Amino acid sequence: MTALFDLLDVAVGRAGRPVLTAVSMTLAAGERLALVGANGAGKTTLLRTLVGLERPTAGRLVAFGRERRGEADFHEVRARAGFLFQDPDDQLFSPTVIEDVAFGPLNLGLDPATAKARALATLDRLGLAGLAMRVTHRLSGGEKRLVSLAGVLAMGPQALLLDEPTNALDDVHRDRLVEILAALDVAMVIVSHDRLFLEKLATRALLLKDGRLAPASLHRHVHVHDHVHIHGLDPDHGHVHDGPER
Repeated sequence: MTALFDLLDVAVGRAGRPVLTAVSMTLAAGERLALVGANGAGKTTLLRTLVGLERPTAGRLVAFGRERRGEADFHEVRARAGFLFQDPDDQLFSPTVIEDVAFGPLNLGLDPATAKARALATLDRLGLAGLAMRVTHRLSGGEKRLVSLAGVLAMGPQALLLDEPTNALDDVHRDRLVEILAALDVAMVIVSHDRLFLEKLATRALLLKDGRLAPASLHRHVHVHDHVHIHGLDPDHGHVHDGPER
């Protein structure tokens, strides 16, 4: 099966300094790839490079079976790979939720009625139909995140690029996001520092360090702590601390 993305020794620089030096990776259909690394390692830059928002200075980038170089090459890529930004306020700009979710389908060339129908169907599938007529800037942070995802999914992408998708989410919206993503049959590249989130979704992981990618593993650790502390008076020192005990 042809890879959705295939990068070979891709380099990207910014402001005269290298960010990615020799990145090689493949994303297959249906795969959920966790991209981990320290802050500033270049993870967001790599996501942006996949859809042509950053341009390689060296290397080869193949997306959906074709090598991509210039701006015209990436128009198709952006229609087939949905990018969920780190901050949903950077993604939501229409007055109402339904208008925002319909924007992508309209850009794909659908007529207004069809685009609206697809937007409504997407919101309904995600359990967000009740938000359709809400004003976007009045949504909660969690609602904005889910509506942003709806806008991406309404375009019918084959791949999702998710940049810190659980940022600022409470437990309810975080669990709902996991539920939605786990049910999708699309490839994903997930940038996140949320290890539990990645453990629930990712099929494999890569570590970005020093401008290069290397295989990484995600481990689930269960910690059980049972500490009993006994506090009492100590005639010499004013207190006694006996513990922990099990």
